[in-house]
Amino acid sequence: MPDPRINNETQYQALLEIGYSKEKAARIANSPDAGEKGGNAKPYNEWTKEELYQEARRVGIQGRSYMSKKNLIESLRKN
Repeated sequence: MPDPRINNETQYQALLEIGYSKEKAARIANSPDAGEKGGNAKPYNEWTKEELYQEARRVGIQGRSYMSKKNLIESLRKN
C-alpha cells in the first residue's frame, strides 16, 4: 500500500532500490520539482541566503541559523 505522505511513490521506490535511506528517498520524492525531466529549480548558488535557510529548515538541517550561504549550500547538497 502506498504511503500517503509520499508525493512521488514511483521515484521513492526507485531510490530505495538503489540504496537511499527511507528518509532521504522521502525528501527527494517530496521535493516540489521531483521527477520532472530537467527540473525547474534554479541552482543553489542563485538562491538568496533566506531561500537557502528556508529549504534547510524544510529538510531539517541542524545548525542552519549559524551557517553562511556557502555552508547552507554544502549542507543542502549533502542531504
